[in-house]
Amino acid sequence: MFNYEIIQSLNDLELSLYRYIMKNCEKVVYMRIRELADEAHVSTTTILRFCKKLDCEGYSEFKLKLKMYIEKNEDKKVNNDTSLIIDLLKKLDNDEFEEKMDKICEQIKETNNLVFLGAGTSGILCKYAARYFSSIGKIAMYIDDPYFPTNYKAYESCVVIVISVSGETMSVVEHISNLKREKCVIASITNSEKCTISKISDLNISYYVQQEKIGISDITTQIPVLYIIENIGKRLHNKFIND
Repeated sequence: MFNYEIIQSLNDLELSLYRYIMKNCEKVVYMRIRELADEAHVSTTTILRFCKKLDCEGYSEFKLKLKMYIEKNEDKKVNNDTSLIIDLLKKLDNDEFEEKMDKICEQIKETNNLVFLGAGTSGILCKYAARYFSSIGKIAMYIDDPYFPTNYKAYESCVVIVISVSGETMSVVEHISNLKREKCVIASITNSEKCTISKISDLNISYYVQQEKIGISDITTQIPVLYIIENIGKRLHNKFIND
């Protein structure tokens, strides 16, 4: 409802009104326009102009959208059933999974440059993965900042392991496109094989867990990703590095 473009379009009076509304959402949905004008120290004209910028026909529609916005962002109970994780890890124990893991290990063995790429929580896991692989004898780097200035020529012919829950992060997709032009091998770990990142990867491992959000924050479990990262690392060490 209050996206970046809308907030950027507000003038000083409208920003003052916005700040009041955000601090008093639950009260505002029951206020008349005159009451809000008095409380926020703005005119009714400012309120109506504010509503129009939020693509509302009038104050009544604004209050309805605000109520829906509040309900959407209310705290919800999150799934804490450990049996689902146990079941997932069992499902990953199959021949197709084993074959994909071996292929990734073979690609990593043949390269001197290994890079992990991701953003947000996935970016944090990239940092962990780079340290984990370096600890077992395969030096790795990571890119966890979508705006990191990158000389893609420096990554020519390297193996890039992309981590993304949604598989649709635009900045990560752009990085992949640039890296593919430098003949990099792209392997991805995503929640679904139907996402964009999976489709443009040379190899994908998907784990399929229920995606969970609180408001705009994605809190989908990362346990499957950690399992896959560590499994690749240990497999690489046992099968290749010790050869």
